[in-house]
Amino acid sequence: MDRFNAMKVFVRVAEEQSFAAAARLLNISPAAVTRTIAQLEEIIGARLLTRTTRSVTVTEAGARYVADCKRLLTDLQEVEAAAGGAYATPSGMLTITAPVQFGQMHVAPIVGRYLDQYPEMRARLLLFDRIVNIIEEGIDLAIRIGHLADSSLRAVRIGQVRQIVCGSPDYFARNGTPQTPADLNEHRIITTTGSSAGLDWQFNAPNTNGRKVHLSPDAKWQTNSIEVARSVVIDGWGIVRMLSYQAAPFIADGRLCTVLDDYAPDPVPVHLVHPEGRHSPAKVRSFIDLAVSELRSMPELNME
Repeated sequence: MDRFNAMKVFVRVAEEQSFAAAARLLNISPAAVTRTIAQLEEIIGARLLTRTTRSVTVTEAGARYVADCKRLLTDLQEVEAAAGGAYATPSGMLTITAPVQFGQMHVAPIVGRYLDQYPEMRARLLLFDRIVNIIEEGIDLAIRIGHLADSSLRAVRIGQVRQIVCGSPDYFARNGTPQTPADLNEHRIITTTGSSAGLDWQFNAPNTNGRKVHLSPDAKWQTNSIEVARSVVIDGWGIVRMLSYQAAPFIADGRLCTVLDDYAPDPVPVHLVHPEGRHSPAKVRSFIDLAVSELRSMPELNME
């Protein structure tokens, strides 16, 4: 049995949760898929898949094995690509993930310029406000905002951002400007849930050698959409806290202004991360070169 081919079949069945769907995608018969999985389970000595009349799911052993298979198959692709010259010239599909707003505002334009520069390339941009396991999901590069956990990923720092509190000039003209975090209790607050902005607002108390001030605002309005929060604040409804890059264009054109700058929390880093391996394909290296150059030059990613 071709062990690598068997791994490909197993990974496809696990992803599709179906023997028949995997067979169609691999252009082989369902019987061949069934036979391959049975042989693989016999060699390994463990059941990898649980089969019912309605679905196919991986067992605990299967979940570990599918992650190992993906890593090994990626290594094999790297070796084959190196022999074929893919490490000299960008080729194939480049998959990138980023937070939704950051991806829309800053990554998408770079992807467009990258494809203009390398017309033989294809790209896929996946935007999520959650941490994606890029190795398990076969992603080449990711933008991460925040401090990185220890991992096997390689990271290139491209800047930093911070949480800021802002509102429209019209709102502050009508309602006054908060001078301390406690003053926010007297204002209408909109908060973004499910993001780093959250319901726990942390500040640095000035002239206290780093003492932190925490505030859980009594938010009249909560939303999981930065766009909604920003829009209603621009319209003068109230005050919001968001990451500096999300507000930067609207501060620049005067539609938003910041408050409590003396209480600003410490900035958090922004990194471009990618899986560590023996080689980095040309498609990855070339995108990193372009993205790092452009992102590091953006003032909104280098706010002090």
